[in-house]
Amino acid sequence: MALRSSVTAAAVLALAASALLFPGAAVDERVQRIENGLRRPITIRGTPVQRMNIAERMSHYKVPGVSVAVIRAGKLDWARGYGQADVESGKPVTTETVFQAASVSKPVASMTALRLVQQGKLSLDEDVNAMLRSWKVPENEFTKTEKVTLRRLLSHNAGLTVHGFPGYAQGAPVPALVQLLDGVPPANTQAVRVDKTPGSGFRYAGGGYAVMQLLLEDVTGKPFEQLARQFVLDPLRMQRSAYEQPPGEALSRDAASGYRGDGKRIAGRWHIYPEKTAAGLWTTPSDLARVVLEIQKPGKVLRPETVKTMLTRSPGDYGLGFGLQQTGGRASISHGGANEGFRCQMFAYLDTGEGAVVMTNGDNGGQLVNEILGAIAVEYGWADYLPQEKAVVEVDPATLQSYVGDYEFPGGPVVRIRLKDGHLTSGIGGGNVVMLAEAPDSFFDMDGNVPPTKFVKKSDGSIELAAGGGTAKRKR
Repeated sequence: MALRSSVTAAAVLALAASALLFPGAAVDERVQRIENGLRRPITIRGTPVQRMNIAERMSHYKVPGVSVAVIRAGKLDWARGYGQADVESGKPVTTETVFQAASVSKPVASMTALRLVQQGKLSLDEDVNAMLRSWKVPENEFTKTEKVTLRRLLSHNAGLTVHGFPGYAQGAPVPALVQLLDGVPPANTQAVRVDKTPGSGFRYAGGGYAVMQLLLEDVTGKPFEQLARQFVLDPLRMQRSAYEQPPGEALSRDAASGYRGDGKRIAGRWHIYPEKTAAGLWTTPSDLARVVLEIQKPGKVLRPETVKTMLTRSPGDYGLGFGLQQTGGRASISHGGANEGFRCQMFAYLDTGEGAVVMTNGDNGGQLVNEILGAIAVEYGWADYLPQEKAVVEVDPATLQSYVGDYEFPGGPVVRIRLKDGHLTSGIGGGNVVMLAEAPDSFFDMDGNVPPTKFVKKSDGSIELAAGGGTAKRKR
């Protein structure tokens, strides 16, 4: 991390000496600054930066528990647990508490598949139907010339459907994997099918990872959770991790309960996810840090050339299991996760041994995760997750009133735009988020709960809403 010019040489030497003599104290000081340095993802130009502590923000978002692990200089720098794993029993979060990793299950599952590629038991570019035995991807007009391959499954470029999975409540019937892929009862999601030409572009599809799960099981004759343990979890000494659904007795005792946005616990404490590769991993931030370290310096699980393949960018800025970004010249990997009652994020740089994993047991945990990562970014001098500064402008009330209405995205939600106390609000369902203006036609919210919103006046006088890469028309 670059030192600020205002820090004197003597001060630098004193800090260095202190860190050498009392390394634990230096870490504790960093942790305390982060714990008390949370801030909103957006700051307003000309106003003081509001710093908040982690307990305040957990209460604000009604997120009972948080677990954090931070990587520095190629090793785990520190890990901490905050709050409660289960409110009703008062059980605290510790670094041993396991959370549902949700979609962060995907990169670990991808590493499992790539171990089989290294062994020559799987091909990245062969039609998966040539290797599937218990089920086949149904052929149609989209698969006549291009086929579904493992590389396309792992990079979300296979043209398959089903974005994600809600899981199954405790006590509810749970489908077999083939039932899930065909969308037949008791499956609660649609059939996984190809509805665009494989290889024609990125579309995030948990359904593709479910196909990969069956592929690995068909090729090896072993359940996926056993393969993951053999090829990834045990070699990386991820002793607090498992793909068992539901988790075994030992992990269940240390498992966090999931909580809704209103603070109510999920019935049965959590949902069950038979889509193990897509959403079924139970783990801790410290264990996921071992995954990050293997990618930064491979050898225990994956060969360097395999990691290079894994981190080759495909459409959608996605590799084989990781999102790939570059900010300020620094390449990074990341993946987020959202299961019922759980939110988490993994992030790491590739040029240095830095990164972090944050896991929560609340539906509102996504915003909290970003605030924690923002505080970590400030402390460690990262280029990512730093708060953005925006200017706020005054907008004529008549202009604001002209934007009021209900805007409908094609095949998607209806966004309610209202005017309250001189500000526009944006809402889907029961929520209403206050929007601030950075231009007469462009708006944002302080917490990043809704994407930046722009109102576009058409030649016929109608107004459309542009947000999140899509456009919504105002309902008449």
